[in-house]
Amino acid sequence: MFNNKNILVTGGTGSFGKRFIETLLQKYKLKKIAVYSRDELKQSQMIEYLSNKFDIKNLRFFIGDVRDRERLTMAMEGMNFVVHAAALKQVPAAEYNPMECIKTNVIGAENVIHSAIKSKVQQVIALSTDKAADPVNLYGATKLLSDKIFVSSNNIVGAKKTKFSVVRYGNVFNSRGSVYPVFCNIIDQKRKYFPITHKAMTRFNLSLQEGINIVINSFKRMQGGEIFVPKIPSIKIVDLAKAMDAKKPIKVIGIRPGEKTHETLCSINDSHLIYDFKDHYVITPSIKFFDRNVSYKKNKAGEVGKKVKSNFEYVSNKNKFLSINEIKKIIKTEK
Repeated sequence: MFNNKNILVTGGTGSFGKRFIETLLQKYKLKKIAVYSRDELKQSQMIEYLSNKFDIKNLRFFIGDVRDRERLTMAMEGMNFVVHAAALKQVPAAEYNPMECIKTNVIGAENVIHSAIKSKVQQVIALSTDKAADPVNLYGATKLLSDKIFVSSNNIVGAKKTKFSVVRYGNVFNSRGSVYPVFCNIIDQKRKYFPITHKAMTRFNLSLQEGINIVINSFKRMQGGEIFVPKIPSIKIVDLAKAMDAKKPIKVIGIRPGEKTHETLCSINDSHLIYDFKDHYVITPSIKFFDRNVSYKKNKAGEVGKKVKSNFEYVSNKNKFLSINEIKKIIKTEK
């Protein structure tokens, strides 16, 4: 679906963006791929890395911030697809710098939407997080607001017909915000123990490539207004530590500001809105769209889902857990 098309990725030099663009270059023949990010050093490093592996004549880099609507609109000119991956996502930092998080994650989301509509983009997918479901921290609250804005934006497109959907998933193994690289540094520095905030801590887990595949499939499935939630396993953080170095002791240091013990991908409060598909759930909009009547039971790819039970919830501590040996196998693939 991407061949001979144009796509822009906000936050394109982050963990997701780099791998996503590499996947596009490997699998598709796009007319143009645009990277939109604030960090000129990361852009330079990305150009050097990709140019050694691919012909990147169709790759364009924009230095810009999602807070800047005018620059976003300029970058989106002629785009068919947009993936919105830019965000401030460090939970403790958001607690101490709430307005900066709001400016990027909420106002930035609004800017992406208005720029996409003005530029007549066909499909937009925003990346979300398990922290947006029943949020207890500032970061999660901003991402919930972002999700709501993207869903409701399907009501304001008018004749331009841009469609907006959301992909919400959990902890991406070995991404910038995950605990795995932190533990790797502890091992490399030969520190005496693994610091863990709570021994009961659990997280949803998926690989970076799995996250990318989910986004690509969601473009094929989306009708506009859905929140796509993949079915993924959970890990216990103590098991991750044991899988990495069973001999290194664990020290409980206390829960950080804004941190949850367990994460939620689908809240029980949304159970009346959720359809169960083979490898994912869909949270349907709680609002009606004025100019179209969409049935989310069957998606654009022809897959059919069924309504979940009224007490359904999808939480990390009531899920299938990866064993220590399964975690070790994942670690081998990440090295």
